[in-house]
Amino acid sequence: MIRWLIFVAIYAIVDFYAFQAIKTVTKNKWVHYFHVLVSIIVVGNFIYQFTQASDGRVLSPEKSYAFGFLLTLLALKIVVVPIMFSEDIFRSVLGMYNKVFSKSDTFHLPSRRKFISQLALGLAAIPFTSLLYGMYKGKYNFKVLKYTLHFEDLPEAFDGYKITQISDLHSGSFDNKEKVSYAVDLINEQQSDAILFTGDMVNNKATEMLPWKDTFKKLKATDGIYSVLGNHDYGDYVDWDSAEEKQQNLEDLRSIQKDIGFDLMLNESRFIEKNGQRIAIVGVENWGKGFKQKGDLKKATKSIKSEDFKILMSHDPTHWQEQVIDDDYHYHLTLSGHTHGMQFGIEIPGWIKWSPVKWRYKYWAGIYKEAGQYINVNRGFGVLAYPGRVGIWPEITVIELKRGSNNA
Repeated sequence: MIRWLIFVAIYAIVDFYAFQAIKTVTKNKWVHYFHVLVSIIVVGNFIYQFTQASDGRVLSPEKSYAFGFLLTLLALKIVVVPIMFSEDIFRSVLGMYNKVFSKSDTFHLPSRRKFISQLALGLAAIPFTSLLYGMYKGKYNFKVLKYTLHFEDLPEAFDGYKITQISDLHSGSFDNKEKVSYAVDLINEQQSDAILFTGDMVNNKATEMLPWKDTFKKLKATDGIYSVLGNHDYGDYVDWDSAEEKQQNLEDLRSIQKDIGFDLMLNESRFIEKNGQRIAIVGVENWGKGFKQKGDLKKATKSIKSEDFKILMSHDPTHWQEQVIDDDYHYHLTLSGHTHGMQFGIEIPGWIKWSPVKWRYKYWAGIYKEAGQYINVNRGFGVLAYPGRVGIWPEITVIELKRGSNNA
């Protein structure tokens, strides 16, 4: 209860400064009332949603939207506050100066300047509208990103081989069947030889995927669809009634993946063969720094030779950083996800790629190369927590493998 009181107090202070800017810009009482009403509804809904009984750290769609609207409103207010507070300091200094040098008996605080409030609200409108757009349109703004990677030891039969990677469905956050169906069709349009899914099919429970089984059954690839588990797939963020119930949830998810045509690999490997040559697909369970660590490279590659061309599927890119790069085996290409690119950032191809998530993950989005090995960190298909995306759009990755060097 105390932390909620502290939260409300801080929110009220922030809201007060935002309200001052609105009062300065317009004297229309209805605008004032609307501001107060929206502020109360948003914070009230947030408190209501997050004080309801729940079975762990489960974010329902209702909680996610409550968080999203609060974040959006706070983004507006937090931009306004430092500008208005700075003006108050200036007004106070100016008032004191006038009192001292005019030798007045009273202290007079100069009025707020309208253009300062207009500037504050104008700047605040940028994150405000961006976050609203992210919830309304951004989370389904699917992008197909295409890469061509060269390997001198790629078997000739696989020269030009195409892989589509998807990751982080978080199906419990879907709320638009038409948009999700569009994305599935977009994946199929790539006509890749294989589709690789790198984990986090659900937020918490296998049942989240049930309404979407028929949609994802439509995915097709000549050489199959392969998958691994992500940290959210294990149900670790739910307060289960028993260990057996938790295990059953995982078994249900495995069954769902089989039903929709996904070949789930739990520290296992598969070979894809063409014209007497082969490449290995290696799939490990989740291994993440600060997360579940069930990934076992040795177990997954027990039937693989060191000279085999290897594509590793590992949900969390910290696994690549901590274990894969320096492993005795050379993993030509690793496919990961997990970071979502934080669902927020700025990307202009060839110019800038930035997100706050870079302070947590060294490898957080796109292609990286270390020690002659590549990793692609997919930005994710779905969303989690904040129910939208701004600047970091949902991704479908298409990677073409080419034999030879980059200069070939």
